[in-house]
Order: sequence, then structure tokens, then C-alpha cells
Amino acid sequence: MYQFKSRVRYSETGVDARLSLMGIMNYMQDCSTFQSEDCGVGLAYLEEKNRAWLLSSWQIQILRRPALGEEITVCTWPYEIKGIYGLRNFTLMDGTGEYLVKANSCWFLLDTEAGKPVRVTREDVDAYGDEEPKLSMDYAPRKIRLPEHMEEAGRLVIMKHQIDTNHHVNNAQYVDMAVEALPEEADGREITEIRAEYKKAAVLGDTAVLMRAAGEDGYVVSVCGGDGSIFANVELKVTPEGV
Repeated sequence: MYQFKSRVRYSETGVDARLSLMGIMNYMQDCSTFQSEDCGVGLAYLEEKNRAWLLSSWQIQILRRPALGEEITVCTWPYEIKGIYGLRNFTLMDGTGEYLVKANSCWFLLDTEAGKPVRVTREDVDAYGDEEPKLSMDYAPRKIRLPEHMEEAGRLVIMKHQIDTNHHVNNAQYVDMAVEALPEEADGREITEIRAEYKKAAVLGDTAVLMRAAGEDGYVVSVCGGDGSIFANVELKVTPEGV
């Protein structure tokens, strides 16, 4: 298991002075990146090997968002390899060791020269050490089922600040877009779980069309291209109205 400690900064909080959803996702992405860098298989190593780890899906269960100034511990570990996929858990814990966030993620290894996924070998993952036990949580399917009827909730053009080192939109940005697409009646309701399924990378200058539908426990937002292709599907579970 790899971990680092931090303290919730003002720049990472939302209007309620608690760690934002983007802040939660950034902490987890940073943790796995730090582990790769510290193990000697980070960005420079992957670039030399013409490889890249890309995120296929997230499932993030939010038990409590920590407050401004609160001390937290961020942890991650890989627990299984399946063909082209690597499966990895994440947690955020408070100063007493209580869980704040539990998460599961599915990554795939890309040959950047061929532009195709490749099977993960022991050489690709040996630096991380032995696989750890799978985190105890309620696991959801990787794929998100879209409602039959969805309405357009907005459009935007992809800008430079949304692009990461892979030269496409960062994983957390799709979730941020989905949150912005929620209707007014969702204001004040806490998001308790995020599921994100990534289908196609959006790049600088692309138009993102946000399609939205209400579900039993929250909302589903599909981030689409101007041609109707899907960049990412995001499911956001929320607390019941009035809670």
C-alpha cells in the first residue's frame, strides 16, 4: 500500500468549505502518480517504453467530505491484473483512521505508438510489489446504463486548463462537467457516489454536449461530442431531497 498525508487546503474546497469532488479525485490521481514515480515507473519511464496507463472507469463512494484544514491520509494499491486491465483501490481517511472515501478504479495499458491497448506483463507491474487484498466495499458494474430519454443540459468548448500530460481531457474534468449539468433542484443535495465510464478522449477545441437524465438515486450525465459520440458517462448518486 502506498500513502501520503495532507491537509485540506482552501484552494481544494467548495462553497461549503469542505473538500470538493474535484479535490477528492485529484488527491487519488496524485496518489497513484506519486506511487508510480517513487517506484521508478512514472511518466518518463512510460514515455520511453511508449506506454501509458489510461483510466477506464471510476467508482467513488463518499462517506464524508473533510473540512478545510482537516488532516487526511490518501492511500492506493493495485489488487488485480486482468489482460489489458489493472485494478486499483483508493481510500481517503481522517486523522482517526476512519474512512472518508472508498474507491475502485479500472485502468488499461496503451501502446502509444500503435494507439492500441496491450496486455499487461509482469515487467509492467513488478515495481509496485505484491498485489494487496481487494478493499471491502459494494462494487458496481464498470459500465453505466444510459436512460432511454436524455435532455441536453448545456454545451462547452474544451479549454487548455482541462488538458493533462496525455494531451486530452483529464479524468476528473468529465465529472466536473457532469456536476455542472445537474438541475437546480439538485442544489444542496450531497453527492454520495460517483461512477464514471470513459469511452473516448476529448481534446482541446472539442465541443462537449452534456446530456442529462434523472434516475432513482440521482442523475446520469453523458458527455458527448458534437457528432453524438460519447466521451464519458457519469452517474451521480445524491442524498434524498430534504436530507
